Amino acid sequence: MALGWETALGLWHRTMVAALNRDLPDLTQRQFALLLQVYMVPPPHTVRGLAETLKMSKPAVTRAVDRLSAEGLVQRKTDEADRRSVLIGRTARGATYLRDFGDMVAGLTDES
Repeated sequence: MALGWETALGLWHRTMVAALNRDLPDLTQRQFALLLQVYMVPPPHTVRGLAETLKMSKPAVTRAVDRLSAEGLVQRKTDEADRRSVLIGRTARGATYLRDFGDMVAGLTDES
């Protein structure tokens, strides 16, 4: 059953407030979307591919990756098949962050 828009926005609101209260990394919507793309879609992930999929410019993807890398949520790795290309990969910290975030959202859903 689909959620109504008020219910969906209410859940999103509670999620954002809970994330702020937990002192989680303060990610932009673009950074969070990129993080989810890397973890929810099977690899490989490149800046070019992420830019195409997320309808972002390559410089915007690079800035988002810079921020996510600084937080330890993703990592850059040279593509062994094409040394000119850089792959964007997962990290243990990123997997833990998203698992905890997902658990938090699931808990808020149960409160509805």
